[in-house]
Amino acid sequence: MKVIAFSLAALAAASLSPGLALAADAETLYQAKACVACHKIDGPMVGPSYQDVANKYAGQDGAAATLAKHIQEGSQGIWGAIPMPPNAVTDEEAKTLAEWILQQK
Repeated sequence: MKVIAFSLAALAAASLSPGLALAADAETLYQAKACVACHKIDGPMVGPSYQDVANKYAGQDGAAATLAKHIQEGSQGIWGAIPMPPNAVTDEEAKTLAEWILQQK
């Protein structure tokens, strides 16, 4: 019963605050997809930290769309010699992740 009550409370809170819902969904995606193998939020690993990515793209028009494309299709040469492979995410998942990454300042 406690699990159901907590789940309903979390769902209600998320529906009242779209920003929190985005963060929760994106954090879940980040953990569930291959992102965690190469990226951390606050420090470099194989790839750059999400804070570094957010700072690099801060204030740029179309940054979320650019990042979503990189997430889906991969990229090379932007952060050094190691390429980022394409990721198996939907358009919506890529958009959610990209918007969340840009908030990690």
